[in-house]
Amino acid sequence: MSHRQDIIEFIGAEDNLLVADRHIPAEGREHGAPVLLLHGGGQTRHAWGKAASIIAEAGHRAYTVDQRGHGDSAWVPSKAYATPDYAEDAVALAGQITRETGTPPVLVGASLGGLAGLGATRIAGNERFAGLVLVDVTPHLDRDGVSKIQGFMSARMHEGFATLEEAADAIAAYLPHRKRPSSLDGLAKNLRRHPDGRYRWHWDPAFIDGPRTVNTGGERVQDELIAAARDLTLPTLLVRGQQSELVTEEAVAAFRELAPEARYVDVSGAGHMVAGDRNDAFNEAIIGFLENL
Repeated sequence: MSHRQDIIEFIGAEDNLLVADRHIPAEGREHGAPVLLLHGGGQTRHAWGKAASIIAEAGHRAYTVDQRGHGDSAWVPSKAYATPDYAEDAVALAGQITRETGTPPVLVGASLGGLAGLGATRIAGNERFAGLVLVDVTPHLDRDGVSKIQGFMSARMHEGFATLEEAADAIAAYLPHRKRPSSLDGLAKNLRRHPDGRYRWHWDPAFIDGPRTVNTGGERVQDELIAAARDLTLPTLLVRGQQSELVTEEAVAAFRELAPEARYVDVSGAGHMVAGDRNDAFNEAIIGFLENL
């Protein structure tokens, strides 16, 4: 079996360009809800490549999107990169996918992408989506873990790297549990080479140090996300990396109290980047969820 893949464009909440890969199942194989996959902060749509292919092979149309300020999508002039801004884009994306397919999508969101999905249900209601998969994220994130991740992202944000190998060394030091890839092709998609010859991350630095970033909002945004979790009525799955530095067992317990109908999978051998650490177990959990809708 095979599927077709193309590059398409969406429009975000600020008329901002959002670039996506669309994975279309083989003719006659498509069924069920489409799937919208939103990556985490600092990643690009290519983080979902393997998962999107498997989802399409299983018969679901899949869309992997570069979120605002990331990858090939536009850097917004407003420098608005707070969680609610990503949630507004998720609402816009869901509407456009529904118009294309006739069916609301299941939103699969990792980290920032999950917060965007959860926030979108608060903005537009549960009926905007056919399901929600939160990948290693809940409204209650470990602050030390968040600081560690943002510290890594900002450390070489402006300076960049002389070579791809130098960037790979930095990642290997930060994620010692993950096997170093034999090819740097995947890493190259997360970096862009600037006129000075140095490689820098494929996202707008204002995502970290701008006036309206993921750091803004604080308790008010968290309260909104808690309310969104409490109001969930659509099928929901929480996937946690067992070695997560962001989502503790206490955070999971708090979420399951807010959303008692939600399903839960704990992936052993995985940290915060669940899909990258244990792609096989992650894909099995997602396909099982989709087939049970």
